[in-house]
Amino acid sequence: SQTHAETGNRQRRVRGGHCGGAKQTLFGCPLGLQPLQRLSQENRTTEHRSTLPLIARHPTAPTTLSMSAPITLCGSFSQHAVMLGAAMHNAGYAALRLQFRYIPFEVHDIVAAVAAIRSLSIRGIGVSVPFKRVVMPLLDTLDGVAESIGAVNTIVNEGGVLRGHNTDWQGAVRALTEVTAVRHKHVLLLGAGGAARAVAAGLQRRGAQLTVCNRSDAAAVQLAASYGAQQLDYAKRAHAIDFDIIVNASSAGMANVCLDSPLPAHALRSGQLVMDAVYKPLQTQLLKHARAAGARVIDGSRMLLHQAAAQFELYTGERAPLQAMDRALRGHVAAADD
Repeated sequence: SQTHAETGNRQRRVRGGHCGGAKQTLFGCPLGLQPLQRLSQENRTTEHRSTLPLIARHPTAPTTLSMSAPITLCGSFSQHAVMLGAAMHNAGYAALRLQFRYIPFEVHDIVAAVAAIRSLSIRGIGVSVPFKRVVMPLLDTLDGVAESIGAVNTIVNEGGVLRGHNTDWQGAVRALTEVTAVRHKHVLLLGAGGAARAVAAGLQRRGAQLTVCNRSDAAAVQLAASYGAQQLDYAKRAHAIDFDIIVNASSAGMANVCLDSPLPAHALRSGQLVMDAVYKPLQTQLLKHARAAGARVIDGSRMLLHQAAAQFELYTGERAPLQAMDRALRGHVAAADD
């Protein structure tokens, strides 16, 4: 654990990477970045003044961003930016009274966007699909787990040195271990894509007995081999009933993809723990089946919350205020569902 002195030193480094000219950073659309709000020239100033304070202001700050106080800028890069990450991070900054702001950016040129992290002294950036792999050679150094997973979802700027991290595995492990220990537990992982790879890395690090099952058996075999796990043929997925913990890291159950459960109802039983990484919708068909069978369930918001909390801690050096971030997450998801 960090000593008080180490935390203080880290905080001084964080404070050094601020953006004094925050308005130019947010509104200037530099180097291939587009702010989330796509505004016409004539309404740009009015709309930003009305929307930014609601998502980003310091709790005691005026209703416009201060030009005199230094602001540490964080954000996210994705092709289709949404406000979910901003809701969580900005709620955390407000809870701890930090002069940080989180802005989601739509990115069409990832090379230029990464260059902008340095030129604008952006402290931290969350990275979404399809950039999690292609961004890796653009960074100066990689966290060992991110390198093992083969994907980066977080970039931290340490005085101009860009370091890639992966907090998806931490999100999965924290979501599970706040309910139960995973060491020596028999865990069935559904999926073999990027999310599943992150979950597999986390479970391996925590000593779980892992088995991988995927619609493509070949992909499951490959992922299992990477982490010393077993593989279960998709045709035999009803054997899920034999496992202590089931984690769905596939797209099955996701809105606009496939709402069906990846497992039949009879493959679930009382005493199991079932976690679904899908958060749209929160109550997936898999979780409904599991709850009906008497299993404990963890919805996708917990993994999402904990991976964001791990990012928050990398950016700020502070322990993430989970309750404030969770309230913001659930409020945003509920509003999106209305």
